[in-house]
Amino acid sequence: MSHAAHPPSLNAGRALILGSTSRYRHELLSRLRIPFTVAAPDVDETPQPGEAPRELARRLALAKARAVAVSHPEAVVIGSDQVADLDGLPLGKPGAHGKAVAQLQRMRGRVVIFQTAVSVVCLASGFEDTQLAAVQVKFRDLSDAEIETYLRAEEPYDCAGSAKSEGLGIALLEAIDNDDPTALVGLPLIRTCQMIRAAGVRVL
Repeated sequence: MSHAAHPPSLNAGRALILGSTSRYRHELLSRLRIPFTVAAPDVDETPQPGEAPRELARRLALAKARAVAVSHPEAVVIGSDQVADLDGLPLGKPGAHGKAVAQLQRMRGRVVIFQTAVSVVCLASGFEDTQLAAVQVKFRDLSDAEIETYLRAEEPYDCAGSAKSEGLGIALLEAIDNDDPTALVGLPLIRTCQMIRAAGVRVL
């Protein structure tokens, strides 16, 4: 397909890599219909002492993008991370049923901020940027039975804060307030588009 009508891309011909093995981020990035590959970043996700959730998300998103970029310096690499923020304390992926129950019991009737960070790095051009999309989520005052029904149906043990809003998890919520609609699922596509364009990747 000819793209002669478009001005030359800053990084014409550069590969786009998603530095994440998350199936949710893979599906979201696929919506842009841009060819990309996936690489798993080797990053320790342990929070640092006293680290705020928003700073944890930003640090890990950038660390993931940089980790993959080292092996693919000519590519434009996307890294992302999400941390659920309850009263300034991070809630990560529960990993197991019991921890997911405990998370949702803590969050019921409360407002939780899902801090979703995205970083774009290209070592060859020196491009690096990180942006944060904060999503304010109000949870219903859930009963224990509702929590069990949801967890058995969705098994969202790989989701920050056990909340999988694109499925049955939407029934857990009273309201969502954000400016980048896909941020809660794991990759804020408005910001991602802005950043990869700035890095020289043609989106349209």
